[in-house]
Amino acid sequence: MKKIKLIIFDLDGVIVDSKLNMKFAWDFVKKNNKINVGFNAYFKNIGIPFEDILIKLGIKNNIQQLTKNYSKGSIKYFNKIKMFKGAKSVINKLNKDYYLALLTSKDLKRTKLIIKKFKLKFDSINCPVSGKQGKPNPWQIIKMIKKYKLEKKQVVYVGDTKVDLKTAKNAGINFFYARYGYEGLKNIKYSLKNIKEIYNYL
Repeated sequence: MKKIKLIIFDLDGVIVDSKLNMKFAWDFVKKNNKINVGFNAYFKNIGIPFEDILIKLGIKNNIQQLTKNYSKGSIKYFNKIKMFKGAKSVINKLNKDYYLALLTSKDLKRTKLIIKKFKLKFDSINCPVSGKQGKPNPWQIIKMIKKYKLEKKQVVYVGDTKVDLKTAKNAGINFFYARYGYEGLKNIKYSLKNIKEIYNYL
């Protein structure tokens, strides 16, 4: 693992703890759109773009309006988002020696607000793109590999869900599992009890 040059991070469940924010945002959507799907059902599908989650939940009408309302609710309760302990210092330190990127299913507007809120710096920010497939499709990772002229063995993706794991596998790169995040996975070779343990594999 000594040849790593690009570290790609998922955002929610890896750098920031936004579960409470998600709950408030989902409740906002339910209240304003008469949706009866509970938060637990929603949360089981996180890791993919919001519109894809709605479809998985059987919600197929007013997708654009629901997406806007979720974003509005999320921003309204932005104070519920916290950074995981040690995340900022790790990001700041890694910035000195590696290319750092974000690959998240959160929309670009809210992603930029979080980066600004916590004063984080990344070389590349990758969010869902209209008309393009989201995670676990690896096209954004492949694009970054080409941009920085790297080999796949020089790139790692840090995530916390099955979707993140599948995204890394589809891209042919190594996966660091943030087991302090939102989804319990088993038998992952590179596992982080907390974000600081990333240094064990670099």
